[in-house]
Amino acid sequence: MRRASRCLAVGLLLVGTAWADTAAAAANTLKEIHYDALPGGRVELHLNFTGPVPEPKIFSTGNPPRIAVDFVDTDNAVARHLDIGQGATTGVSTVSAGGRTRVVVELMRESSYRSRIDGNSLVLTVNNGSEAQTVTTAATIDPSKALPSASNGPAISGVDFRRGPNGEGRVLIGFNGAGANADMRREGDKLVVNVTHANLPANLAQRLDVLDFATPVQSISTKAGAGGGARMEIAIKGNVDTSAYQTADQYVVEVAPKKKDPKAGADGKLAKGQDPAYNGSRVTFNFQDIPVRSALQLLADISGLNLVASDTVGGSVTLRLVNVPWDQALDVVLRAKSLDKRRNGNVIWIAPQEELAKYEENIATARIKAEDSAELVTDYVPISYGKAKDIAKLLTQGAQSSAGGGGSGGATGGANRGFLSSRGSVSFDDRTNTLLINDSPQKLKELRDLIAVLDKPVQQVLIESRIVIATDSFTRDLGVRWGVQATHTTNSGNVIGTTPGGADASSLAISQHNSQVKYAQDYNDWLRGGQQGNPPRPGSVTFPGGYNVNLPVTNPAGQLGLAILGRNYLVDLELSAAQTEGRGEVISSPRVITANQQEAVIRQGQEIGYVTYQNTGGPTAGGSSGGTASVQFKDAVLELKVTPTITADNRVYLAINVKKDALAAFVDTPNGKVPQIDTREINTSVLVDNGQTVVLGGIYEITKNNSTSKVPGLGDIPGLGVLFRNTSRKNDKAELLIFVTPRILSENLQ
Repeated sequence: MRRASRCLAVGLLLVGTAWADTAAAAANTLKEIHYDALPGGRVELHLNFTGPVPEPKIFSTGNPPRIAVDFVDTDNAVARHLDIGQGATTGVSTVSAGGRTRVVVELMRESSYRSRIDGNSLVLTVNNGSEAQTVTTAATIDPSKALPSASNGPAISGVDFRRGPNGEGRVLIGFNGAGANADMRREGDKLVVNVTHANLPANLAQRLDVLDFATPVQSISTKAGAGGGARMEIAIKGNVDTSAYQTADQYVVEVAPKKKDPKAGADGKLAKGQDPAYNGSRVTFNFQDIPVRSALQLLADISGLNLVASDTVGGSVTLRLVNVPWDQALDVVLRAKSLDKRRNGNVIWIAPQEELAKYEENIATARIKAEDSAELVTDYVPISYGKAKDIAKLLTQGAQSSAGGGGSGGATGGANRGFLSSRGSVSFDDRTNTLLINDSPQKLKELRDLIAVLDKPVQQVLIESRIVIATDSFTRDLGVRWGVQATHTTNSGNVIGTTPGGADASSLAISQHNSQVKYAQDYNDWLRGGQQGNPPRPGSVTFPGGYNVNLPVTNPAGQLGLAILGRNYLVDLELSAAQTEGRGEVISSPRVITANQQEAVIRQGQEIGYVTYQNTGGPTAGGSSGGTASVQFKDAVLELKVTPTITADNRVYLAINVKKDALAAFVDTPNGKVPQIDTREINTSVLVDNGQTVVLGGIYEITKNNSTSKVPGLGDIPGLGVLFRNTSRKNDKAELLIFVTPRILSENLQ
């Protein structure tokens, strides 16, 4: 606390010295401020001076609503803040720097005001926000203290517009010298900039259409002011943030679209610990040729931080900042004077950039010298999960070398030091898996922290795969066979009959005393049997077999037969049909656990052995062969091969190979029988969320086969054609799907 107080006292002393140099020239002093409450919420402020009232420069801002009054060559002897709380006026703040004094009237809302000089007092009447315009009673001000005319000031050298990288629009008003005054305020959907104590050339009094730049700025209209100077109207669109600042030769107005901070939550507020680029309270400054040290002191008062300026900080700066964060205003001042800052807690040190760079270089040099002269100590670090040899190699980045055959190593002096200091060394012992480090105490602490990060248990992953093979088959066969046989005995005893020829056409044959006669006689005897005087009927009569059309189903599931018997003819019809339906499903689910970035393989199946022969045509009929027989094997296995990698966002990247083989049949070859293998395999890489199931791939097959066997011509007859044809329909479906599910195992399950 004492050290911080001393730093603050030194900073104030440095700034106070600069103030003393400029305050000596101040010819007047603001000695008192008091107020009177008037009807209607108006407030009358009395600013009393020790001498005649200095020339006031009054301007107002809308966000936040303020009325600022500047007095040059004036000292301040009143309290910094005066609470009022009447009407629209909340209070009055006073600040002095570089022989200048500013009085800021703080408002709750924008309000108009009137000013007049009464002896050695400036009387400022602030309304309650009801009047629309600001009126200054110039008749009561000493004419000798009127503002200088525009003809005596610099000229406006140019009006330019540029688009910023984030879609903001920048209006740049350039001056050919110092001394111009500019003031910005917002009126509805436009910004009004009044430039006083400056001349506007006739060629710059124009309207610029900047709609094509895709910024909130739509147009810029510039014209000469009523009392000299210039008036600029900037048309804007949308919800925007506006800011402005002035240097010695330029006034910049920035209009940026108001966007939601990407770091903000759903409520629009920033999360804890996340700050935007500039988050300081907004300020408004209007100074010409103010000492840099005084400007820095003003910023220190606003920010509430302790600011220490180097003795080499000097010079003056012209500032015109309207509604900008104080930390942005500080950066503007530093850039303008080639300064930089270093912050430690609530203390900011400001110095020229070269001085800061030299200081930091000296600090680094001193630290290196301290490390070179520090006492070396030895420490033993046991390794729990990794290998001491690997960590030693990592720490030395190639400087580690093996020590004999004892399983230890050390860092060489001339090699790359890696994470060690210039005098440090590291060895390892394989037997106890321990690191032996010799280095400075500070470096040892850093190395221990680094080793603690490296020596951690490797995460493990459970990978589960599913292979689903689904089949669906359907077969339907329809067939028919029929035949017609007839006989006739002539008067001469000859038998005329039809003899079916299978699937061939029927033939007419005439034979005597052949088997046909016997069949016919048997049939006639059977027909006459049972009549009076006739022999009894035999049990059966066999006619010659065969069908005119023979197109049955090979393996029928059912048959329907029909026969028509007459005295000397026979019609035989048989219908056959078969329908087969089948559904099958095979599910294989291999699973394996492995460490992060380590390959794992799991397999199950069989090795199928088979015999082949060399130097011969194959086995003989008796099973022997004159060649050389050899036994070979083929694998028919279910295999899962995978290498997982856990990503930083807790997902799993898999390099995976899944295989499912099965024996289909044995194929005869000249050298013996060899197995035919049905194989199903996928080899891919995929990024999967923890615990998520994804389909790695799939194959879908459909086989359709319709066949017809028929008698040419007759099988195409509508209706009757079914008696002359055999039909078969077959539909097969097969589907293969491969799933995978990785799960990261938590440490308490490892």
